[in-house]
Amino acid sequence: MIRIAILGTGLIGARHVITALAHPGITVAATVDPARPGHPGIPHSATLDDVTEQIDAAIIATPTATHAQLGAICAKRGWAVLVEKPIAGTEKDAESLIAACHTAGVPLMVGHHRRQHANIAKARDILHSGAIGTPVGVSAIWAVKKTVDYFKTEWRAAEDGSPIFINLVHDIDLLQYLLGPITELAPILSSAIRSGATEDTGAVALRFANGTLGTILFSDSAPSPWSFEAATSENPNIAGGGDDCYRFIGTEGALAYPSLTLWGDAADWSKRLTQSRETASATDPLHAQLDHLIDVVTNGATPICSGADGLATLRIARAIKEGTPWKS
Repeated sequence: MIRIAILGTGLIGARHVITALAHPGITVAATVDPARPGHPGIPHSATLDDVTEQIDAAIIATPTATHAQLGAICAKRGWAVLVEKPIAGTEKDAESLIAACHTAGVPLMVGHHRRQHANIAKARDILHSGAIGTPVGVSAIWAVKKTVDYFKTEWRAAEDGSPIFINLVHDIDLLQYLLGPITELAPILSSAIRSGATEDTGAVALRFANGTLGTILFSDSAPSPWSFEAATSENPNIAGGGDDCYRFIGTEGALAYPSLTLWGDAADWSKRLTQSRETASATDPLHAQLDHLIDVVTNGATPICSGADGLATLRIARAIKEGTPWKS
């Protein structure tokens, strides 16, 4: 049993609280949020300075700009740190958080929780096994239409509300987890729909270190069945029932995700592809992430998404946000 503090109880923070309260290996010892009331039976503070409970690990689900500062305070107290994505607002802040945790000798995990899906692990195994031959391409779509109420929160209607940092970071992280580092990209961005302070739609061409090429199309202003949340039903706030959002092609076949539909056994275009479907057990990724947090804290397990991983994803996201071609 480990004791955790949850900093920030907004959309994702509230989900962390609910998931942690139901987890047999977790005690929610404190919550911290200056703008929201606490949960019954859980000590609640407006600031981190007011937390006096014994804590083993902190989940930081506050606005991105505060991640590095709060994470460093938690690390200095000797708490393991699980920080929501993106790891920080800037590369400098991310590097300072990584350094603070290293100096304090505490583990740092980044909350790219989609790595915890069992079918992501299965997809990674398939891609690395050679089942589709050498990967040569990937096509990814993330397109949803956010509610009007979503943008009534001031920061979401401004620059910090960019879907690149709120949503696309997940897809960037997963594609790098599945295929390896992104080394080159060329983005095209548009703010034509919301006409706000930040883009609402974009397309990105990618090159991975292993030679794979890819594209991502994203929008938070257009409804579609093609988003990770719709396809996996992982988020209770977003309707499920969607279709495959990633398609990987290789020299010997293809893979669709999350259905894990595998196409192959065709030497060339004159042959009809065979179709089969792999299976993986259903998982609640936030619950699985807590399982992993316990393993990291109590057994010294290596974080599945480290500070370095989070920084690598942040660099790509910031490069896309710049809107100009980029090479590592």
